[in-house]
Amino acid sequence: MTTATLVRPVKRRAGFSQAAADRAVTFIESLKHSTGEFAGQLFRLQDWQRKRIIDPLFGELNADGTRRYRTCYMTVGRKNGKTEIGAAIALYLLFADGEPGAQIYSAASDRQQAALLYHAAEPMIRKAPALLKRSKVIDSQKRVVIHSTNSFYQVLSAEAYSKDGLNAHGIFFDELHSQPNRELWDVLTTSVGSRRQPLVFVMTTAGYDRNSICYEQYNYACKVRDGILEDPTFLPVIYEAPENADWTDEDIWKLANPALGTFRNLNEMRQLCKKAQETPALEMTFRRLYLNQWVNSVQRWLPMDKWDACAGDVNAETLKGRPCYAGLDLSSSIDLTALSLVFPHERGYDILMHFWIPEDTAIEAERRDRVPYREWARKGFVHLTPGNIIDYGYIRQTLKEVRGFYDLKELAYDRWGAVQLIQLLEEDGFLVDPEAIKKNRYGNAPVIIAFGQGFASMSPPTKELMTLTLQGNIRHGGQPVLRWNADNLVVAQDPAGNLKPDKAKATQKIDGMVALVMGLDRAIKHTGSEGKSIYETRGILTA
Repeated sequence: MTTATLVRPVKRRAGFSQAAADRAVTFIESLKHSTGEFAGQLFRLQDWQRKRIIDPLFGELNADGTRRYRTCYMTVGRKNGKTEIGAAIALYLLFADGEPGAQIYSAASDRQQAALLYHAAEPMIRKAPALLKRSKVIDSQKRVVIHSTNSFYQVLSAEAYSKDGLNAHGIFFDELHSQPNRELWDVLTTSVGSRRQPLVFVMTTAGYDRNSICYEQYNYACKVRDGILEDPTFLPVIYEAPENADWTDEDIWKLANPALGTFRNLNEMRQLCKKAQETPALEMTFRRLYLNQWVNSVQRWLPMDKWDACAGDVNAETLKGRPCYAGLDLSSSIDLTALSLVFPHERGYDILMHFWIPEDTAIEAERRDRVPYREWARKGFVHLTPGNIIDYGYIRQTLKEVRGFYDLKELAYDRWGAVQLIQLLEEDGFLVDPEAIKKNRYGNAPVIIAFGQGFASMSPPTKELMTLTLQGNIRHGGQPVLRWNADNLVVAQDPAGNLKPDKAKATQKIDGMVALVMGLDRAIKHTGSEGKSIYETRGILTA
């Protein structure tokens, strides 16, 4: 496989002006690098930077002499110089584009990220006496002003509501994938309408939210690149590794890292890859940041090939009467709720799952989450409850049935939003009073355990889940909703190395995995020798 088969060259058109392209090249190569090992040296465009970005961007002209491209979507692996090339282009628009009253802005999800372009551009100005003489650099405002042309460059904060009234000549979006919504994008990209030849320049690595404005633009860029859409004003510059490629192959790395071997350090890439191979949780990070691949989550924690190998056959009938430990994640009344049932056996644990979602919100939830809730419901993998909120009476009834069919010992639950349901379960004979629990811990009545969601409670079973998965000592029957949750699972880590599922960072639902971790904890604590916790008898295994 070669780069030529995956990186499509820009097609030259009749309107290409070498002189216009050379003018931009001459300006950029008169600047000096501001950071890294090349700091202080003249900016020498690499072949890929010139041919894929500068030449088409400034050389392709319309019949009236204005630039053809109004939007450039550049996506490339981390540390391939996208900030520096963006800063150089921004300075060209400000100083050399001949636009009276030019307004150039850099934007990102927060002002600190947006200021990275300024921190690359500002030293370039200070090291170029001709530019410094013409302009005023105001560090406190992250602003550069040219009074003679009434032009300026300004770093923007992230608040979209404050951007109305802009008249932008150049918009530079850094790391578009981190935008929480499309508001800032829409406000800024509609601010260029009155300019002769405005430019919106996106410089980003891949993200993980496929419902985002960045993925929308990435998808559009791919269609333009592949000839599916015709948009003569849009320049796609895409360097990425194919989704199914071997992410450990150094030849594949070159597809996402055109600067590899020059200012993109090959040895560093090797070290990062080795670390990702040794730590499965880092694989998705490596693939997103360094291979520029869109992945399912910020950091996929479980290796899905190992998870799929644990599918096995889990038959509810054969588990009848067996000891069972449950975990309940209620989530919100309008969203996915999950109940795990964990059955210890001599080699590990069998898992059964129940999921609920309101019937009236299922269609909207399918659009939002991009999963087939209604199809899953038809196959019995999720329960649709009538109305637009989950009726906890259905969960109560399921727990009654579970108690009657299996030997339900304990139910762990998250305290959030559970007061009403716990009161109902207490009426059904579940033990919730601490003294009652002490007196009848292993009697006929199941015990309800309020389960903390912090590191102290969640870390041991979270780590154990990884160990059980890697060792093949868990069976989950291939439940598709649980598999989707497992694929989405993101974990947070504290300084001491403790782990817990992280709903805040997960881009999709992980409720089933949270419920599983809670149920697994209760099962583990009562399946050691002489009733002692496995944690106590042999400690927490690590893979």
